[in-house]
Amino acid sequence: MGVFLDTLPMSGIVRIRDMMYTVKNPFRLDQGDVSFDAPETFKQGMRKGIEENHTHYLPTLGLPRLRQLIAEKLRTKNGIPVESDDDIIVSNGGTHGIYCALHAVLEPGDEVICPDPLWPPSLAIVRSAHAVPVQVPVREALGFRWDLDELEKAITPKTKAIYINSPTNPSGGALTRADLERIAEMAKARNLWVFSDEAYEDVLFSGEHVSIASLPGMYERTIPIYTMSKTYAVTGVRVGYIAIKDKGMRARAAKVALYTASNVCSIAQYGAIGALEGPQDCIEEFKTELKIRRDLFYAGLKDVTKGALSGNPPNGAFYAFVKIDPAWAASKGLDKGESLSWTVVEHIIKHSRVGCVPGLDFGPASEGYIRFCTCRDRKELTGALESMRAVFA
Repeated sequence: MGVFLDTLPMSGIVRIRDMMYTVKNPFRLDQGDVSFDAPETFKQGMRKGIEENHTHYLPTLGLPRLRQLIAEKLRTKNGIPVESDDDIIVSNGGTHGIYCALHAVLEPGDEVICPDPLWPPSLAIVRSAHAVPVQVPVREALGFRWDLDELEKAITPKTKAIYINSPTNPSGGALTRADLERIAEMAKARNLWVFSDEAYEDVLFSGEHVSIASLPGMYERTIPIYTMSKTYAVTGVRVGYIAIKDKGMRARAAKVALYTASNVCSIAQYGAIGALEGPQDCIEEFKTELKIRRDLFYAGLKDVTKGALSGNPPNGAFYAFVKIDPAWAASKGLDKGESLSWTVVEHIIKHSRVGCVPGLDFGPASEGYIRFCTCRDRKELTGALESMRAVFA
C-alpha cells in the first residue's frame, strides 16, 4: 500500500493511550478492556494446547473443531442458517475479521454507509480497502439509532454495503428487530452487502440481540463479524471469526487471512474451544456486573459534573457517550480550540488523570461528546469520578 498509508489517520484512541502513559496513577477509562479475568474454561483450553505441544502451524481458516463449534453457535444462538463449517474463518480478533471481510468485498471507490459515531479503526479499514465511508448520524433522541429515512436517502449508485455495529461502540445504541428488517429490505432492493459487526452481542441489557443475517434472504448478502474479546474478557488473546456463505467472497477473505496472519495463534484457538465447549454462565455474570458499573458511573457523573456532561445510560456495550455542555466549556475557557471534545478531554486528563476519548474521533457528527469506558472495576470507576470532581467544581 506504500504511500497510501499516509492518508489513513491513526486512531485518536492511540494518541490518548500514549498520553495516559505519561500520567502518574491514571484511571484508564479510555480503553474498552473489561477488568474481569478470563473464565477458567478458556484458561484450561490454553493449558491443554500448551501441555499437548500444539505450537505448530494450523489450517489458515482455523482448527476444525473450533470452526465446528462456531458454526453451531451461529445456528443455535444467532439463528443464522450456516450450512457448513466451511463458511467459518477464524480471525486474529474482531479487527482482523473486519479487515478480512471488507477487503474481500470492497472495490476502489465503493461507498459504505456507516454510523456516526463508529469505532475509528472500522472507518480506517474501509479506507484501507480504497473505499469511501459515508457516515450517517445515529440520533441520541432515538437511543443512538438511525433515522432510517435518513439512512435510505444516503444510498447512492456507488453504495456497495451498509456497515452495522449493534450494540455500537461508542454510543451503546442497539438496533431493533424492526430497524434491521427495514435495513434488510433496503439491502435486498438495492443489491447491497451488509457487514454486521456484533462484537457486543452479549452486552445488551434489555430486549433481544438480533443478527441481521438470521433474517430471510440475508445471510447470502451479509458477513457477520464476531469476537471473543468482549464475551469472555480475553481482549489480549485475539480470537474472532466471520461467516461467509458466498463461496467467491469466502475465497477472497481466506486469502486476506492467509496473507495477513497465516493462522491465528494455536494456543488462543484451543482456549476458544475450551470456552465454547464449557458452560456459558460467565456471560450472564459479566453482563449483570457491567450493568451495575454502568449505573454506578452515570449516577456518579450526574453528581460530579452537575450537568456539564450529560446523557442517558445506553442499552448496550459498556461505554458512557456523554454530551459536553457548551456553556460550561465556555466558562472554563475550553471553547477556543479547533475541537471542543479534544480540548475538554485533554483538560480532564491533565487535571484529573482520567482517560477518555473525544467524540470527534468517532465521526464529525459526534463532536461535542466524550466517551468513557464503564467496564473497569468499581473501585477504579469511583476513584475516577472523585478525581474529576475538582475539574467540574
